Amino acid sequence: MLLISGGGPVIYSQRRTGKNGKSFNIYKFRSLKRGTHLGVDLIVDKDDPRITRIGRFMRKYKLDEIPNFINVLMGDMSVVGPRPEQEYYIDKIVLKAPEYRKLLEIKPGITSWGQVKFGYASTVDEMIERHKYDLYYLENRSFAFDMKIIFYTIIIVLKGRGI
Repeated sequence: MLLISGGGPVIYSQRRTGKNGKSFNIYKFRSLKRGTHLGVDLIVDKDDPRITRIGRFMRKYKLDEIPNFINVLMGDMSVVGPRPEQEYYIDKIVLKAPEYRKLLEIKPGITSWGQVKFGYASTVDEMIERHKYDLYYLENRSFAFDMKIIFYTIIIVLKGRGI
């Protein structure tokens, strides 16, 4: 499994920013080659050569996110909420879209309205566009809206519409 997962530990952690700007380690299945998670990661797009063969499959079906449930159990994340970003990207986003800081008022989630409606972002401008959906979620969140997001996420996973 170590070789299949890119030559490193199967699960890795990365610093992300959560509720109230508190930093935490997010857990994911390794989908990139070993040594590519050091420091600030470059944004990963679908053609990124760092993605392993099994990593491509996991990303397509969002299986690399399963260890995020550890973060839910630890209280750093919820199932639904805006996806957590690295502080490096938050700083870049806030320069262009200061309203992004509002998203730090709630726990980040494994899935979000932005992930469902926009998907993965491969540039800071795309991150800002995706976060517009999350700002909408923040203003309109409810149990019913969370259930809708979970339902759409299941459909996306089953159809393999990840990266």
